[in-house]
Amino acid sequence: MYDCRSTMETMSTRPKAIVLTAPGINCDLELAEAFELAGASAERVHVNALAADPGLLDSADLIGLPGGFSYGDAIAAGRILAVMLQSTIIDGLRGAVDRGVPMIAPCNGFQIATQAGLLPGPWPDGPARTETALLENDGGRFVDRWVRVEYPASKCIWTQDLTGDDATMVLPIAHGEGRFHAEASVLSRLESEGRVAVRYAADDDPNGSRGHIAGICDDTGLILGLMPHPERYLHWTQHPYWTRRVVCAEDPPGLQMFRRAVQHVLQHSAAPA
Repeated sequence: MYDCRSTMETMSTRPKAIVLTAPGINCDLELAEAFELAGASAERVHVNALAADPGLLDSADLIGLPGGFSYGDAIAAGRILAVMLQSTIIDGLRGAVDRGVPMIAPCNGFQIATQAGLLPGPWPDGPARTETALLENDGGRFVDRWVRVEYPASKCIWTQDLTGDDATMVLPIAHGEGRFHAEASVLSRLESEGRVAVRYAADDDPNGSRGHIAGICDDTGLILGLMPHPERYLHWTQHPYWTRRVVCAEDPPGLQMFRRAVQHVLQHSAAPA
């Protein structure tokens, strides 16, 4: 019998999540739903509105950079929107993280965050140097399927102590440029600092990523960029084999990520100054 109930109590104050939108973005509704189910209040805001008034970010307790094909992925996946963010609201995004705002960037959002200099960080006072990239998949094909993933011990607040078994620890992917690449020295630093947040199973790496890396966090642990789509795994009925298994009492791993971020915000907002 399918019965998946929320474990979060109703709260009088819901943190505010801002989800960026732009032409070609097509996962903003899923991302907004993820924040809402996790206990936040989500608002979708067009990047042009943020460029005109960067102060809108000051009200955000959480931020989402959704997936899709921003500006048609012209030039390269996420490149145009990344340049736009660099020239308009990058200081506002950095300022949000500096004040403790968690940020998630799935798929195209990950591509945007790396090219805008939000990841891997830490960022310098001036323009950030690009140290990681999401390259064309091995095989040169768009891949759209579920993959097995692991959650290494890391400083990422989104993936702390995620639970599940071999059947539940999967996430959906849909990308053509998701092969994670970085120089050996950068890879070593990310590993040693506990910033590899999501890893493909060694025998189920869909794109040939170095170190089978599917997602990383910044040095604060607040920004999570990953190629899989946790916002597409909020309900057990979204699991490809859900009709063949007994649904467990816990939330699916995708929703667990968003709950951890919301709980982080609530805990820190309630902490004494």
